[in-house]
Amino acid sequence: MELRHLRYFVAVAEAGSLTVAAERRLHTAQPSLSRQLRDLEQEVGAQLLVRSSRGVELTPAGRVFLDHARRTLQAAADAVAAARRVVRPPKPSFSVGFLTGQEVEWLSHVTNVLRSQLKDIDFRVSSDFSPDIGEAIQRGEIDLGFCRLEPQPDVSYKVIAHEPILVILPQDHPLASCSAIDVRDIDPDSFIGYTDTPHVLRGIVDRYLRERGVVVSPVHALDGIATGISLVASTGGVTLLPAYVEPLLPRSLVSRPVTGNAPVIGIAAGYRADNPSPILEVFLKNIDQLIASRAKLADRLARESFQA
Repeated sequence: MELRHLRYFVAVAEAGSLTVAAERRLHTAQPSLSRQLRDLEQEVGAQLLVRSSRGVELTPAGRVFLDHARRTLQAAADAVAAARRVVRPPKPSFSVGFLTGQEVEWLSHVTNVLRSQLKDIDFRVSSDFSPDIGEAIQRGEIDLGFCRLEPQPDVSYKVIAHEPILVILPQDHPLASCSAIDVRDIDPDSFIGYTDTPHVLRGIVDRYLRERGVVVSPVHALDGIATGISLVASTGGVTLLPAYVEPLLPRSLVSRPVTGNAPVIGIAAGYRADNPSPILEVFLKNIDQLIASRAKLADRLARESFQA
């Protein structure tokens, strides 16, 4: 008995037809397939298939044999894969986590920096809240994270950009007609605040409002960018979010800078210094290139926007 006999039998059993199995799955002649199945039944010593008006059906012995045949084929495939892994070890993995929304801004720059490495690695990308990205770096679940400066033991950060914080509000809001908004003009009751999840953003905004003598009374609180955008859209309220959310805003919402010196929030590349990944080493050696390419793109987009 050979593995091909088992493959033929399983194909016919699953197709329920000699013709279908021969032509569509096995790409062989039907007489040859019938002969192979007869040889298999002779070796097993039991009839496995029986012709019927509906095609080919399994006998009781055939149903039992099918289960074992499938397991045998799977075991053979697993054995081949295991042997190949010894000869060709699996690609090393490199995992990158992004603060939700930042992948839009940074993923293309990361892949450009690692372009020569990508064909040889299993490159994985995920997104999450900033504190969760920091924790994932600390636990070794991801190699690199783009997030805020989260206080995590054993995690090192390289600040790669500072973003101004903008006012996000509905397009038809009275303040939307302003080219820049004084936060003291925002209705305290309409301000959408923050849970403890975006604690870095919350701390910066709270300090900024306090310095300007603004006391807000949030009814709603956001825990992330997506929630913040949804709350502004659904309640007609106003909030402050980093500039990177602008490409994510629906048409019903707009962004405006604040008057005076805007608060800024840093985005950093976080990693464990004791991570031995050679891919991480390549990235860190080229991180200045990444910062420069992103700044160059931002300048070009700003010029195009001004000219438009």
